[in-house]
Amino acid sequence: MNVVDVGTVKVPGATLRHEKRGSGPVLLLVPGGAGDAGLFEGMADLLADAGHTVVSYDQRGLSRSPLDGPLGDQRVAEWRDDALAVLEAVSPDEPAYVFGSSSGAIVALALLAAHPDRVRRLVAHEPPLVELLADPAPYREHFAEVRELYRTRGLGPAMARFSETPDGRKPERQHGELPASIRPMASRMAANMPVFLEHVLCPFSSSAPDLEGLRAAAGKLVLGVGRESADQEALAGPSRRIAELTGAETVAFPGGHVGCVEHPAEFAEALVSAMSR
Repeated sequence: MNVVDVGTVKVPGATLRHEKRGSGPVLLLVPGGAGDAGLFEGMADLLADAGHTVVSYDQRGLSRSPLDGPLGDQRVAEWRDDALAVLEAVSPDEPAYVFGSSSGAIVALALLAAHPDRVRRLVAHEPPLVELLADPAPYREHFAEVRELYRTRGLGPAMARFSETPDGRKPERQHGELPASIRPMASRMAANMPVFLEHVLCPFSSSAPDLEGLRAAAGKLVLGVGRESADQEALAGPSRRIAELTGAETVAFPGGHVGCVEHPAEFAEALVSAMSR
């Protein structure tokens, strides 16, 4: 086990808590959804042992990164600037490797497009940018329905609908007990879920990436697709589309949308390989 150094970074409107372990080139892990730095607990030590200073953080308004004022709809550009602020704090003189998962991948892509000089290599795993799909309307409407269900009927019905496809099909894969590595995060994630459903899900999934900036930095970009989520258009489709539009490559990763939690050792190995491509 590596020693975990906990610090904070003050940014406009919030204070970000981050964790750092290991030594070597910085690898910034950007969590998605209602997760926080604990999302990567299962693979962080493995990545540190592979020769990286591994850094992750809690996004503003989630878990242990409090806002200074009231909570409203969150903006990709603001979270991009937060990621940059963390990088500037932990790696002020050298570009860093970056990995983003889900909505964290949306943030990571925005970081690469705006600040390619700060990024050595970026792996974006299944950013749910549904507006890039050939027919985004069903997914846009699905996420809006989930948000409205949360507002009118509460968290349970909203999460039940969130776990379905737009046409109401249940996922074939049923998740069992939470992996031990993320159980300490479970209560924080439950507290974060209303923030995600109300203020992150729709504004982030409907955002438009800077494709021109990503084309210019395509040599540094890898798009990740889970082997078990490759047939889920809202998850894997945007990765493939960004690859088509920018010339970046796609890489298959173990597991599904949260493969980093489901198969941390195998996922860490695939991530190290993708960063060295």
